[in-house]
Amino acid sequence: MRIDKWLWAARFFKTRALAAKACDLGRIRSHGTEAKPARDVKPGEMLQIKNEGGDFDVEVLGLSEIRGPAAKAQALFRETEASKEARAKAAAERKAMQEFMPLPDRRPSKKDRRRIIQFRGGS
Repeated sequence: MRIDKWLWAARFFKTRALAAKACDLGRIRSHGTEAKPARDVKPGEMLQIKNEGGDFDVEVLGLSEIRGPAAKAQALFRETEASKEARAKAAAERKAMQEFMPLPDRRPSKKDRRRIIQFRGGS
């Protein structure tokens, strides 16, 4: 089974195209090497996945050609304990950093909003 299709079915990415793009960008590693989208994945294989949810180290437990409910998707892999702890630690650090960020004195004006949108790459 293709690795991009498995990542989509296991709900690591919302679309198969996003899963393929992550493979092309080197965010998916299998046995320490970058995995291409068409690479076959087999049960028992260890994968390192980087996405907006964090960094995952998972073992492939099963394969699925279709994207099913989340409960079935979670049965396709098992995350390592070290990976769970690292993601929890990163989340705690992000939460702690929010406490030190100063709150704005007021809501952004229309001019401020336009500048924010322009800065973010909007039109």
